[in-house]
Amino acid sequence: MRRLVNTESRAIPVVFFAFLLLIWQLIVDKGIIARYILPTPKDIFITLIEILPEIKIHIFTTVYEALLGFFISIVFAMVLAIIMDNVRIVKRALYPLLVISQTIPIIALAPLFILWFGFGKLPKIIVVVLVCFFPIIVSMLQGLESVDEDMINLLKSMGASKIQIFKMVKFPGAIVSFFSGLRIAATYSIMGAVIGEWLGGKTGIGVYMIRVKNSFALDKFFAAIVIIVILSITVFKVISLIEYIAMPWKQEINNKG
Repeated sequence: MRRLVNTESRAIPVVFFAFLLLIWQLIVDKGIIARYILPTPKDIFITLIEILPEIKIHIFTTVYEALLGFFISIVFAMVLAIIMDNVRIVKRALYPLLVISQTIPIIALAPLFILWFGFGKLPKIIVVVLVCFFPIIVSMLQGLESVDEDMINLLKSMGASKIQIFKMVKFPGAIVSFFSGLRIAATYSIMGAVIGEWLGGKTGIGVYMIRVKNSFALDKFFAAIVIIVILSITVFKVISLIEYIAMPWKQEINNKG
């Protein structure tokens, strides 16, 4: 019965999405919207297959920038979250600045990075770090602060060091929140790389999108969007798989529930 419910819950969004694609196809085929303004899903799929050889280098560039920036943001966020959790004055000083930093549009900062660091990969990686850093550190901090104080006091009474408390209680208690932040940041990583590429560069999906937009090749533009969606979902699923491996008990609880 549970398997039937799970299958049904997965099928509903797939069927609904297919229905939307069908409506989209019919609207364009009937001439309600001109094909040069909105390509059909069929046109986009055919174009996607056709452009794969020429867009491979752009895909590799974007994936490299996104994954490297994502990894750097994870390292920085974990280190800073641990420091902020242990040194309260650091948290009081930095946390408001972290919140304020999220009010500044990335699209406004990216041109500055281009001016400062050139048109290479570094500005795009910095954009990815900025986009991914905040959800990871906030989730990690929330997880570290939500750990049971009684467990911490018990270990302290037994003479445990801060490192031992972190290894035995703090990090295991924060890992669920940590992966929640990772999943959010994972979906942002590809987007952050593309935003950086929009403002200049030699290769990358963002660079490719600007070129095809300027030539009014909207079918290629939509095909590039499909690639971005596929890449983002892939990174999200990889993080979910790592979470499943790291926390098998969570899956068991979900199955029982």
